[in-house]
Amino acid sequence: MLSRIDSEQREYEILSPFAAKAADSAGRLNAEALCDFRTAFQRDRDRIIHSKAFRRLMHKTQVFIAPEEDHFRTRLTHTLEVSQIARSIARALRLNEDLTEAIALGHDLGHTPFGHSGESALARKHPGGFHHNIQSLRVVDTLESSSERKGMNLTMEVRDGIRNHTGDTLPKTLEGCIVRTADRMAYINHDIDDAMRAGIISETDLPRGPIELLGRSTSKRIDSLIRDMIVFSDGHNEIRQSPPYQDAMAKLRSFLFDHVYFSKRVKDGAAQEDIDRTIFFLYDYFLSHPDELPQEYQHICEQDGLAEGVKDHIAGMTDRYAREMIARTYSGSGSGPGSER
Repeated sequence: MLSRIDSEQREYEILSPFAAKAADSAGRLNAEALCDFRTAFQRDRDRIIHSKAFRRLMHKTQVFIAPEEDHFRTRLTHTLEVSQIARSIARALRLNEDLTEAIALGHDLGHTPFGHSGESALARKHPGGFHHNIQSLRVVDTLESSSERKGMNLTMEVRDGIRNHTGDTLPKTLEGCIVRTADRMAYINHDIDDAMRAGIISETDLPRGPIELLGRSTSKRIDSLIRDMIVFSDGHNEIRQSPPYQDAMAKLRSFLFDHVYFSKRVKDGAAQEDIDRTIFFLYDYFLSHPDELPQEYQHICEQDGLAEGVKDHIAGMTDRYAREMIARTYSGSGSGPGSER
């Protein structure tokens, strides 16, 4: 039998001195009894996987909204790809794979429906603005509650990694820093793959320099980036990329913004206007009909204010659910837009 104490001891014996150790965790927002078998970071990972917010990622857009083909990424498959990349790097560097996985699986829990277009619309509509990393932290701290506890009550290290996977502040742990870059590694390469599948770009459109350095296939580019980060970070108390590889990734990201993310076939004006109307309408509707919010969000309104509860409800919607709410409201059918998911 492998106990939690055994697992914690193994971390001291096997992991790098730079790795975060579960036994040294800064703890949780609310103290709770330790598990007999799982470390604190393993419990965090499990709580995220079993959450409703994690399941909803399956029906949230990554880049392509309502694609007709089955092989385009969703927010869930993106999350799984980030987790795989980050874990591979953490394992090779002898960092804490459990912590890395927990951060990766939770980093996008706060994303809106309709991808970044939905995030942009909600940011413009909500008085306090909207950032998905901050909302992801709100999901794990407050919204994903149970009869046993408020929120998931995750460790400080996982919370920090989720909050700082994007933005100006770097995570405090090397494991969080891995996820931050693995997120970009994943979406740069799988968005190229999806854009080529959609016929928006072709292989000959890709910038020549980065492709010659990293490789022509998605798997080769990801492998090259992983190898570079492992070799360049090994033995250092920081997560690094060599300058040529960092530059190549930045150029591919710029290419995507210029030729994919703002392409008329992905983000044409009519589609963005439709998403804006959907988000704006739902926001205004629930502001005017708070009694039709699900009970859990009515409690949020009582605690944090009406606008905050409405924002939380809309951010948690899947693409499909948001469209269903519009249809129900316009048609007057069903039990109204506040019916339970």
